[in-house]
Amino acid sequence: MKNKLNDLDPKTWLKFQKSWFIHNPPPRKKGVLVHPAKFPETMAQEFIEFFTKYDGTVLDPMAGTGSTLVAALRCGRNSYGIELNPKYAGIARQILSDERLALGQKVESLVSNIVTGDATHAADFGFPACDYVLTSPPYWDMLHAKGAGTQKKRRNSSDLDVFYSDDPNDLGNLHDYEEFLAKLVTIYTGLKPLLREKAYLTIIVKNVKKGGKIYPLAWDLGRELGQVYSLKDEKIWLQDNQRLAPYGLGSAWVSNTFHHYCLQFRNE
Repeated sequence: MKNKLNDLDPKTWLKFQKSWFIHNPPPRKKGVLVHPAKFPETMAQEFIEFFTKYDGTVLDPMAGTGSTLVAALRCGRNSYGIELNPKYAGIARQILSDERLALGQKVESLVSNIVTGDATHAADFGFPACDYVLTSPPYWDMLHAKGAGTQKKRRNSSDLDVFYSDDPNDLGNLHDYEEFLAKLVTIYTGLKPLLREKAYLTIIVKNVKKGGKIYPLAWDLGRELGQVYSLKDEKIWLQDNQRLAPYGLGSAWVSNTFHHYCLQFRNE
């Protein structure tokens, strides 16, 4: 049988199709630690290798410090990214330059390009047709939540960012959930002209707890974007190395949430 989607053998293909997986990210290097939220290159590479073939083209419209682009470079794919914050875009470019030096001649022909700009205007940056989009949005304005343990630790360090930016166009600074959701859907809808027919879009996202209730960000994105793309499936990313906290102990149900949704959409 001809494999039209990727370069994987049947055994690796079947293993990836399991609906959940455990991935505990390796320690972050100093250069990217400044970014307050980042998904690991090791996980991104597995998704890229499943949804593209060698020399394919990958896009991340919210590139951060370049995890998707680094992963694409490591597995022989071209990549483009958009990042609103000039500081993170600069870090991503330096990381990609260092990665190219490490990988040598085998990546000379590959493109890995970070654009500093607003993902709302993705169609205006002159990107070629893409075979795959892999991205993770801000989890609403949760970086502004003072009670978050990780944020408390970051506030005690002058070298680590607590928020993505002060830019009013930054989705992480929108405090109204419905406005945030609408703008996020607009951005992902705007990627449709850039995606080849039958190409996939993976969004790594999490439902959000705020003010004693849950905001079903992953489910809302699935519902809204399912009207634009075909929502094909979900994979649940589990982390089993996180320390449990006694939220609501003795009085109320408050879970320790150590999972993310990897939503798979298809451009049909």
